[in-house]
Amino acid sequence: MFKSLRQAPGQYFRFMARGSEHRRSHLLEQLLARAEIQAPVSDWRADAFRVIAPQADSVPGVGAAVLCADRGSADLNSSWVCVATPVHYIAEMSNVRLPQDGMLALSMASAATLAADFNRVWQGSGISLMAARSAQLLCTFDRPLTVATRDPQDVLGLHIEEFLPTGADSGRLRQLISETEMWLFEHPANQARRELSLPAVNGLWFWGGGAPLSSLPTVQGWTAGDDVFFNAVGRPRDAHIANGVIAAGSGPGSSGWHQAESWLEAATQQLRAGGISQLQISAEDRCFTVTARGLKRFWRRRKPWWEWFG
Repeated sequence: MFKSLRQAPGQYFRFMARGSEHRRSHLLEQLLARAEIQAPVSDWRADAFRVIAPQADSVPGVGAAVLCADRGSADLNSSWVCVATPVHYIAEMSNVRLPQDGMLALSMASAATLAADFNRVWQGSGISLMAARSAQLLCTFDRPLTVATRDPQDVLGLHIEEFLPTGADSGRLRQLISETEMWLFEHPANQARRELSLPAVNGLWFWGGGAPLSSLPTVQGWTAGDDVFFNAVGRPRDAHIANGVIAAGSGPGSSGWHQAESWLEAATQQLRAGGISQLQISAEDRCFTVTARGLKRFWRRRKPWWEWFG
């Protein structure tokens, strides 16, 4: 739960560290070296959401936010909704791994086809699949689930076992995971993907669940970048508004880092000019807070950015 409090203007910058090339970034490393606070992160989206919605009592579920943004209101026929991310697993000798490129993006047509066939197979089960306008797959349940799930981005490159759902209702979700893997094993959609030299969808990763929303939360800031949650609850970047969340889907050395670094440079300029009071830089399970006072600590030695998140 969030505390209702007033928060000084700030920005939250999140980037992908795992899987990024070990390319140096002068600006990023300078800011990390001059940070005043280092803190662990358990849920970066909740921390970032607080920046643009300081009066909110809680953060909505990721799936619920995407569904509400897509439909404009709650789905009254469901009690719980989560994201069902298409993935390509790699089976190893004694483990199953989600590779760095294991999260798959579907076309709208492919997502709709999979959802329609899922609903045919699971008809009458109280579970259904739908394709949002963003081509994200959402899974709805006829009753709420008490379960903890993990963002698939946290699992990239790792064995999946320790990241599977936990909690009182985890058995139902784990059973669905197994059943969908069997359903997808020789699915016609995968034959079409193989003909295009695309990796097969051999699983769905269920995460970000919560009760459906009657309306999206009111935010007092903007969002930029590429994140399924903030794309749903946020609004485009506005230079006249101080508070903002930047979710960069890449890290130094990637093709998208130039754009991400331009956002980081703009935030640094605002920090120096007093437009914002702090800049939070987050990756993996760490967050670093930089202030204007901290920027003056020029004597602090820079080191490779990945060493801060090791």
